[in-house]
Amino acid sequence: MNGLIWGLIIALIALGLSLIFGVMGIVNMAHGDIYMAGAVLSFYVTGMLGSFWLSLIVVPAVIILVSAPVERFVLRPYEGHHSSTMIATVGISFIIQQIALGTYGGIPKKITNPWPVSFYFLGVDYPGYRFLVACISILILGGLWLFLYKTSYGILLRASMQDREMASAMGIDVNKVLITTFVIGSVLAAMGGVLAAPINQVFYLMGNDVILLSFIVVIIGGLGSLKGTLIAALSLCSLEGVLASVLSPIQAKAAIFVIMIMVLIWRPKGLFTE
Repeated sequence: MNGLIWGLIIALIALGLSLIFGVMGIVNMAHGDIYMAGAVLSFYVTGMLGSFWLSLIVVPAVIILVSAPVERFVLRPYEGHHSSTMIATVGISFIIQQIALGTYGGIPKKITNPWPVSFYFLGVDYPGYRFLVACISILILGGLWLFLYKTSYGILLRASMQDREMASAMGIDVNKVLITTFVIGSVLAAMGGVLAAPINQVFYLMGNDVILLSFIVVIIGGLGSLKGTLIAALSLCSLEGVLASVLSPIQAKAAIFVIMIMVLIWRPKGLFTE
């Protein structure tokens, strides 16, 4: 269950990463730090307003206000150039980390469980908040699916992902699509951080492990394949949770790397690339 719920959080983060790469051609090395920023902002909102649940509204609003100018004035000149975007986003990553270190500090902290109830499940008392995280993650993923596949703007975004030049030639305002894509991807990562904050310790380097796992998920699922990213996130995190019950955590994580290598040998473009 822990692996499955963590897989839903990783799915949010990895889907944002996959969207940004698929539409914009940006290898976003700062994506994990946006996740960290969501957790840190959640910590501050909870302390200032006295309610963790308000951070589910405040944090996305802050991320929208910050991410849109970053895409427009920092990343747009490099979009489509993978090596350049890697360098630019590594710089953004360092900036986010140093801002968090300077304001939040280097000591890990944890948000008090906002829903301290438990349910008797499979022979144990299981934290109710984790079930709530699963429900909220599923709602967000469902909303993303409805947006992409049931709205006219979602069609424009998917058209831009499949063929950006043809979409522009057909009259789609690609610049607006680019801003929207980066904002959505950043909000998904930040929401993952908000939901994970009461489960994990909030730390200014907490995004490092998440970005690595997210890239593994996107690679195995297939670059630009949203369905593949979701399936890979749930499968890998659930598998890691199962392996951790019989192996050490380090060995379980190493096994995930072995799976990634095998997939790259067998299907270099990922399992679900169309």
